Amino acid sequence: MHPSRRVVLAATMLAAFPARAQAVKVRLGTATPGGGFPVYGAAFVEAVRRADPTLEIEAINTKGSTENVPRLEAGTLDIALVQGEVVHESLQGVGRPPADLKVLTAMYPTAGMFVVRADSPYRAIADLKGKPIAWGAQGSGLVILGRYAMDGLGLNAAKDFQPIYLERAGDGPAMVLDGRVAALWGGGAGWPGFMTMANSKEGARFIAPDAAEIQRILGKHTFLKPVTQAADAFPGQTAAIPSVGSWSFVLVRPGLDDAIVYRLAKALHTAEAQPSRQLSDTTAKNTLAVTPSGRLHPGVMRYFKDAGLAR
Repeated sequence: MHPSRRVVLAATMLAAFPARAQAVKVRLGTATPGGGFPVYGAAFVEAVRRADPTLEIEAINTKGSTENVPRLEAGTLDIALVQGEVVHESLQGVGRPPADLKVLTAMYPTAGMFVVRADSPYRAIADLKGKPIAWGAQGSGLVILGRYAMDGLGLNAAKDFQPIYLERAGDGPAMVLDGRVAALWGGGAGWPGFMTMANSKEGARFIAPDAAEIQRILGKHTFLKPVTQAADAFPGQTAAIPSVGSWSFVLVRPGLDDAIVYRLAKALHTAEAQPSRQLSDTTAKNTLAVTPSGRLHPGVMRYFKDAGLAR
């Protein structure tokens, strides 16, 4: 065969069989063990691995949303899970300079509420005033959601209750079950703390703002949204529970290569064909619908345009 024809044939074969994507390691910040973020993080890692094995995601336990944001800014995390209220405060510069962070994907909406033992006398938020409450891990965005929700009702989460902040999110259910606290605050479908309570022999009852209280909270804190916990999200929870909350997001550090973010977006969209329970709300449609204006990462938008998901 003439040498020039060999060159043409080799080029044709290379075009037919593109080079394997370069292996990349990405650091993902989650939260303390026993909470919802590490569970979500594990599902996220597995979904990306199945779709693109060359993307190695290292899940790192942190103190939660309030640690994840400064670590993204410092570059010690590449991507991180961040509760909606912390996203709001960080991007808007509430109590700090505005953060230059972009969104990889929407995670899920969180309806904030309390859980108590089924045999407890508590049935409304007013019943919990003055009682010891496990608000969650100190760095968790759920603690901030609780603060905003109570403030919307004219209550101070740190003063009108006996606040307990946890070293580990997973410690809360045992404290409710043995009576050390009256209630545990949390949120999210399949949230481990609520699941542990619902599966206990004592059983669980959920306490959320009533319709009038929801309107009071939303009237004061307009960035919060009405969010309903669907029926059967937990054993024994047969009715839907309206409440307030927000969407959590996976945020991206400044400077992470657009090509890597593109590959992450593609892997997540590919994973939508076989969704896990944890990632059922992590979709391109939801991401486009709920991401704050101007905050979607350019690498994600480029993938969405290439895939025909956005203009």
